[in-house]
Formats: sequence, C-alpha cells, structure tokens
Amino acid sequence: MMLPGFPDAQPLQGALGGVLIGLAAALMLLGSGRIAGVSGIVARGTRIASGDMSMTSAWGFLVGLPLGALLAALTVDREPASFASWPVLVAAGLLVGFGTRMGSGCTSGHGVCGVSRLSQRSILATASFIAAGIVTVFIQSRIGG
Repeated sequence: MMLPGFPDAQPLQGALGGVLIGLAAALMLLGSGRIAGVSGIVARGTRIASGDMSMTSAWGFLVGLPLGALLAALTVDREPASFASWPVLVAAGLLVGFGTRMGSGCTSGHGVCGVSRLSQRSILATASFIAAGIVTVFIQSRIGG
C-alpha cells in the first residue's frame, strides 16, 4: 500500500507494529503490574534510578528490544535503513536521555502506557513529543537534511 507523498511509508506494517507494542505493554502491565516505560527500565538497568524491577528483568527487557528488532528485520525483505554518523547518533541519544529524565518518561511510557490510562501528564508529554517531531522534520526538510 502506497501513501501519496510518502513513498517509503508502510502503513500496514506500522499498524501491525503499533498493535504489537500495545499488546506487549498490556502483557507487561497485566503480568507484572509494571508500566513498559523503556527510559525507566534503562535507568533501573544502569542503576541511574532505583525501582522495584530486578536487574535481571531490566536487562532481559533491554536485551530483548534489539533482538526483537533484529528478528523483525530478518523477516522483512527490505533495504536496510541508513543511519546518521556515530557522533550524531551519540549526541541524539544523549539528548533523548536528558529529555526523558526531564519529562519523567519517554514516548513508550507516556505515549503507549500513559495516554491509554488517560494520564494528563502523559497526554501533554506525548503532544509535546509529536510537536517537537513535526518541527524537527520541518526544519530538517528546509535545510536539506
């Protein structure tokens, strides 16, 4: 399925991914009573923050994320995505980490779990994530990035 103006978009795969993310978040909440906020789990796994999640569980979750992405990539016949340079990736990762600590959560915690629980803080945070993404893409398209 092609979307006009978005030749690389894959709406069906995106919808399937969204359903799987929601299902995983629901299973984690029902199974362990925990919110599937990745930034909080990273903070617990790296001992930046304390919490009731064990280190084994935190690292199991963190190792499973890239393994799941690798498994998905191996099952899809598509050109590999290109990425920015390592310094840009490191700078972007640090900015994301700083932002998630400032916002007390990340897109997964606020966007997937918080919005579904009608948390006003999460709805506001998710709206700011989307607005920042729109502005970033607009600026990047204007400077030729």
